[in-house]
Amino acid sequence: MPRKGLDGLIIRPPGSFGAPTHAGYHHGMGRDQERSYAILGTGALGGYYGGLLARAGIDVRFWARSHHETIARDGLHVRSPRGDFAIEQPRVYARVRDMPPATVALLCTKSTSNGWLGEIFEGSRFEQVVVLQNGLGVDRQVAEIVGEGKVLGGLCFLCANRTGPNRIEHLDYGRVVLGEYVADGSAGGVTDRLEALCRDFAAAEVDASVTEDLLLSRLQKLVWNVPFNGLSVILDATTDRLVGDEATLGMVRSLMEEVVLGAAACGRVIDPGFVQKMIDDTRRMKPYRTSMKVDFDNGRPMEIEAIYSRLIELARMGGRELSRIELVERQLRFLDRFGRATADMSGSGAKT
Repeated sequence: MPRKGLDGLIIRPPGSFGAPTHAGYHHGMGRDQERSYAILGTGALGGYYGGLLARAGIDVRFWARSHHETIARDGLHVRSPRGDFAIEQPRVYARVRDMPPATVALLCTKSTSNGWLGEIFEGSRFEQVVVLQNGLGVDRQVAEIVGEGKVLGGLCFLCANRTGPNRIEHLDYGRVVLGEYVADGSAGGVTDRLEALCRDFAAAEVDASVTEDLLLSRLQKLVWNVPFNGLSVILDATTDRLVGDEATLGMVRSLMEEVVLGAAACGRVIDPGFVQKMIDDTRRMKPYRTSMKVDFDNGRPMEIEAIYSRLIELARMGGRELSRIELVERQLRFLDRFGRATADMSGSGAKT
């Protein structure tokens, strides 16, 4: 039976409905029909994926709220173990409303900026919007502005940091998983437009795949995000230290297992073996300062609502309390207020 979830979302089990019909969805749309891309947010994530698409010869335009003059003048530079590259003359804009129409917009901003979505998409002319943000509820926020039929979701498994106004340091990974957003939370299935996006990413040498169930995939990504983002801030630690110490590894594992329980309360089953896989993958990963840790260190808001609060609320509505995750959430909320206030008073908390 369906049940009411966060913000009126009706959560249905996977496979409750067939694939939806989408406005602007063209069957058989392939790479030969030249799509154009708007990169909304040219930070580590947007700069990396947008740069790869542009390098592949795909029509890409960048929006950079800050540093657009530097990017336009000096280009976009990416250092990567897979090969350094530069986009010498990127098409970059200071305002989204000045951008020309595009087939696909990749929303690469942090979810903490979603209060600006109305301004970002005001008068926009994008046929599809792919939400490349962490956490739950982010696709719905975009759909409320641009319309459900235009929205897809994406999960990026990427270790990268912005090291300068126009410089991206890619450390490891880079896989992308794409799925259809459905307002009632059911599985959207595999559609032609998802496969067309995968072909574009493949042309850009990005490992991209399709998920039939976007909600399940977002919950699976939280198995990693919940422990490593939060503990990296609370314990001032990189990923290698968190998995390299017996005490902290136990904390990581218990938080992961609680995410699995939370997913079950949302009607989604995550194989218990997935927890060990995430731990093993992290052990193989290069030492990494998580994006939440980078935000905290630079005095920026952390993505607590999307990664922690909505999961806690959805699980509670399904009859499950996530006490360990809630404890991490409360500590992060304290640090988000106190830590940023301290940074601002010291003059080091300016946003970039």
